[in-house]
Amino acid sequence: MGRFSLARTAPAPALAAQPAVAPTSPAPKAEPAPKGPPPRDANLDLRLRLHAKLIDELDLAKLDKLEEGELRRQVLGQVTQFARDERMALNAKELDVLGASIFDEMVGLGPIEPLLKDESINDILINGPFQVYVERRGELELTPIRFRDNDHLLRIVNRIVAGVGRRIDESQPMVDARLPDGSRVNAAIPPIAIDGCSVSIRKFSKSPLTLEKLVEFKAMTPSMAEFLHGAVKSRVSTVISGGTGSGKTTLLNALSAAISHGERLITIEDAAELQLQQPHVVRMETRPPNIEGKGEIRQRELVKNALRMRPDRVILGEVRAEEAFDMLQAMNTGHEGSMATIHSNNPREAISRLEQMVAMGGLNIGADAVRYQIAAAVGMVVQVNRLSDGKRKVTHVTEIVGMEGSVVQMQDIFLYQRTHTDADGTVYGEHRATGLRPRALDEMLRRGIAYDTANFDPNRALA
Repeated sequence: MGRFSLARTAPAPALAAQPAVAPTSPAPKAEPAPKGPPPRDANLDLRLRLHAKLIDELDLAKLDKLEEGELRRQVLGQVTQFARDERMALNAKELDVLGASIFDEMVGLGPIEPLLKDESINDILINGPFQVYVERRGELELTPIRFRDNDHLLRIVNRIVAGVGRRIDESQPMVDARLPDGSRVNAAIPPIAIDGCSVSIRKFSKSPLTLEKLVEFKAMTPSMAEFLHGAVKSRVSTVISGGTGSGKTTLLNALSAAISHGERLITIEDAAELQLQQPHVVRMETRPPNIEGKGEIRQRELVKNALRMRPDRVILGEVRAEEAFDMLQAMNTGHEGSMATIHSNNPREAISRLEQMVAMGGLNIGADAVRYQIAAAVGMVVQVNRLSDGKRKVTHVTEIVGMEGSVVQMQDIFLYQRTHTDADGTVYGEHRATGLRPRALDEMLRRGIAYDTANFDPNRALA
C-alpha cells in the first residue's frame, strides 16, 4: 500500500471511542452489590444439580470425540428427561435456555458465557462469586450474573488456566492467562484475594480495528492517521504509551498494518493477544515458573532469543521491566521500526519509565548513557488516553529529536486539546498540530511516502 487510504468501513467491536454495535437503552445505574452472599437462586441450584447428574450419566470418555452440535443435542435430551422426572413445568423455549446454560457449565465458562458472547462488552470484572461488573461503551455496569459460591468460581478459573498450561493455587495465587479466542485473563485467589476469586477479562476483538475505523470513531483525525501510517512504514521505532484500558494494544494492531508483508516479525507478550495481519509472524509468550519454582521464561530472555531469529522488527506487547534495555539494543542494531507499548500518563513520563526499567536490570550504565540509548533508539511516542466519558483518544504524537546536554529532547507534532465538558460528562475537544515539522517526514519522503505539510498548520483544528 503506497498511500494510506481512509476508506470507510463498517464499525467492528473493539476498544474504541464509540460503540461498535447498535446502542441499547442504557441500563439503570445499579446499587453497589451487598456484602456477603445474596439470597439463594433456585434456578442456579437447579442448574448445578442437573450438571452434576449429567456428569454422572454421560460417558465423559466420549465427550471429547463428539462435535459440538451432537453434544448439545445429547445434553438437551438429558435436560428434557430430567425436567419430566422432576415434573418441572417448562415450555420448549425454557428447556432450550436451560439446556444451553448446562452446556456452558459443562464445556464453557458457566454463568459468564453469555457475557463473552456479547460483542458490546469490552471487559468482564468478577469481584468474588456474587459481584460481576462489565464495561460497555466505557462505562461500568453491575450485572445480575453470579456464581453459586467461591468453589464454583474457582472451578471456572481452573478451567481457564489449565487450557494454557498454567496453574493457580495457594502457592501461586495469581496468574495471567488467555481464553481460546485470545481474550486476556488475570486471576487472583485467596489468600491474596480476601473476598473470593477476583478475575479480570479483557475481551479479544474478533475483528481487529484498523486505522480507518479509529478515525471513524474519532480517536484521531485522517491526517494524523496518515502521518502515523507513513512513519511506521518508513521504519520509525515507535512506543505507544497510555493507561490501563486506554487502547494501546488496539492502536499497535492498527499501526502494524503499515508494515510490509515482506518483513519477518517476532512478537513477544505475557499473554498473546496481538493480531498482526502479516504472513511472516513468529509469536512468543512468557512462561511462569513450575510448581518447583523453576522453568520461568521472562520477556528479557525472549527478546535476547528473538535477536538470534533474524527478525526485521521485534514487537513487544508491553515493556515493563529490564527487557527495556534489550529492546533499545534491538532498535539500535538494525531492527528499526520495532514497536512496544508502555504504561504511562504522557510521553515525557514514558521516556522516564524506560530509563527506570533499564536500571532495573542492574547494569553498570550511567544515566546519561541510558538516555543517549533511548534518544537514539526511539523515534516517536504516541500517547493514548481514555477520557472521563469512556472515549479513547490519541492525545499526543511526540517525536524524539536527540539530546541536549543530559536531557532527551522531545517535540509534540499533534495534540488533543479539550475544550469543555457537558453536564452529562461528555468531553469535547479537537486535535491540532503544533506547527513543528517532524524529522520523520524526511525519511518518509526518501521512501517515496508523500504527506501534505499543510496538516502541520497550528492555526486550524484538524478535520
